[in-house]
Amino acid sequence: MKKADAKADRRSDTGAGAGLVLRSTRVVTPDGTRPAAVLVSGGAIEAVLPHDAELPASARVEELGDDVLLPGLVDTHVHVNDPGRTEWEGFWTATRAAAAGGITTLLDMPLNSLPPTTTVEHLRVKQRVAGPKAHIDTGFWGGAIPDNTKDLRPLHDAGVFGFKCFLSPSGVDEFPELDQEQLARSMAEIAGFGGLLIVHAEDPHHLASAPQRGGPAYADFLASRPRDAENTAIESLIAHAERLNARIHVLHLSSSDALPLIAAAKRRGVRVSVESCPHFLTLTAEEVPDGATEFKCCPPIREAANQDALWAGLADGTIDCVVSDHSPCTTDLKTPDFASAWGGISSLQLGLPAIWTEARRRGHSLDDVARWMSAAPARLAGLTRKGAIEAGRDADFAVLAPDETFTVDPAELFHRNQVTAYAGRTLHGVVRSTWLRGTRIAAGGVLTEPTGRLLERDR
Repeated sequence: MKKADAKADRRSDTGAGAGLVLRSTRVVTPDGTRPAAVLVSGGAIEAVLPHDAELPASARVEELGDDVLLPGLVDTHVHVNDPGRTEWEGFWTATRAAAAGGITTLLDMPLNSLPPTTTVEHLRVKQRVAGPKAHIDTGFWGGAIPDNTKDLRPLHDAGVFGFKCFLSPSGVDEFPELDQEQLARSMAEIAGFGGLLIVHAEDPHHLASAPQRGGPAYADFLASRPRDAENTAIESLIAHAERLNARIHVLHLSSSDALPLIAAAKRRGVRVSVESCPHFLTLTAEEVPDGATEFKCCPPIREAANQDALWAGLADGTIDCVVSDHSPCTTDLKTPDFASAWGGISSLQLGLPAIWTEARRRGHSLDDVARWMSAAPARLAGLTRKGAIEAGRDADFAVLAPDETFTVDPAELFHRNQVTAYAGRTLHGVVRSTWLRGTRIAAGGVLTEPTGRLLERDR
């Protein structure tokens, strides 16, 4: 018998009725991990009680024993590609994979779908497609491209969570990058209504001057995306934001050289936040085999020493959050030539165990992981009901067996295309179940029918 079972039938005949209680010896709360009983009513957390508290007589108790109850993860960087490129992914498959991996909320990026989310009309198309397919709660970023400045305020009013732009080519013709003048114009417009600009920060001039050699050698690809491209782009981005008092977010930070620049900007009061991704924090350039373009992403996976510095930046708060940048494609687009292969890592279902495996090795706790992968992304997007196990929040949970291991078999993933850089890796942390607003939506590889809601920015 698990230790938690000893109190399983302790109920009270008084007090407000609760539909569900999840009880664990390890509940990750904003005040730390502790034994607790979490009362759920009406899809929300009603209270977090001591583990041995008397419970309402009407409650249905789920005993989790020593499995860890985490807040459902919030992934603010997912390329769902639906509609238009659903052979790459899609809301049905992406949200199933997310649910299986302990994610209860995602925000979809505005590009790689057709149409891109650059007008209100295009947003409505995406919402109509996503609605019946969403297994988890789903929101949308808008896009900032050279010719849609007039569309930014209407998109903001329609509920997008912010606006993504590129400073170098995006890889798809329908979502062009901004030059410095266009960046300043879009940033000023967004700052004028209090919005958020999220940026793929690589400088196109540094990329153009870097050696460009095709072929299977990862070293050649790495040389084609130098750290200076990120560092220069981030420097100019911060300068614009400081001048305009704009709120900006640096996407998928890869270059640790930029950390001092970002830290200094934060100290000066610049409204800048930063994310990194599981692949930068768990994979290294030294281990990428030649021709293995499942490891290709832009900016690229860099050296082990760079990764150590990224972890230091995460530990000291310079990097705010960890999100997937799940950017899948069909198998045929992952050709052995790093120059021509599609750039993107498929990891939506694996982010939690991948990060936990490395975090525990480096002495971090699940409290840290929950802060990086749930609380901080929720705060970035203004999702005030997400990101924590505390009264008043949505009853979104991931139940994790942190000491159990599994070996990644791509055939067992829910991604539409089973291509992943994590194939064959043994990871710590098995997601037992995932709960959305008090309903178990995934357990043991079995998922319910879609119950996710479409989210809009709090207004």
